[in-house]
Amino acid sequence: MLIGLLGKKIGMTQIFNNTGEAIPVTILQLGPCMITQIKNIPSHGYQAIQIGYSEINKNNLNKPELGHLNKVNAPPFKYLKEYKTESIDNFKIGQVITVNQLKIGHLINVSGYSIGKGFAGYQKRHHFSRGPMSHGSKNHRQPGSIGAGTTPGRVFPGKKMAGRMGYKKITIKNLQIIDINSDKHIVIIKGAIPGKPGNLISIT
Repeated sequence: MLIGLLGKKIGMTQIFNNTGEAIPVTILQLGPCMITQIKNIPSHGYQAIQIGYSEINKNNLNKPELGHLNKVNAPPFKYLKEYKTESIDNFKIGQVITVNQLKIGHLINVSGYSIGKGFAGYQKRHHFSRGPMSHGSKNHRQPGSIGAGTTPGRVFPGKKMAGRMGYKKITIKNLQIIDINSDKHIVIIKGAIPGKPGNLISIT
């Protein structure tokens, strides 16, 4: 039974296959992760495995977080994540999960947060057209009409406007594993994933 892993994005590069084709790849460092809690149907109403990743100084955690980890003699972890699973029989608390559970050729889903762009305008965020740049036009990058008049007398929710762009949770599905280095916990996958180097990512 496989469960997900937490890790970080190292960066992108390219490798060449036997026929000389260049394949764009992303290098990930996944795990090692430790099982910190096992949830079952009688106690919690569903089955899930909670894993911890990235050890930090215990002073950086609050008392409830430390108490949760001390209860199972786990080190202080920066990140905790839960993965639902069909069966919890093969897992035990304190078990360490590494990239050894993955195989070359497997397809994985990678979730992460896309690069934040800050507060962006209409053209950049929603690809609105500009106004005329000449002939005395004073409307270059303005929104235009944002609705009718007295009826409805309001702006409809969800109206496309300027605002914060990027830093959304994105999942890229079915990325193929090209290579695995168990000693350094490195996995090389085909294609690109969201976020910048160093960002936390989760695989399933």
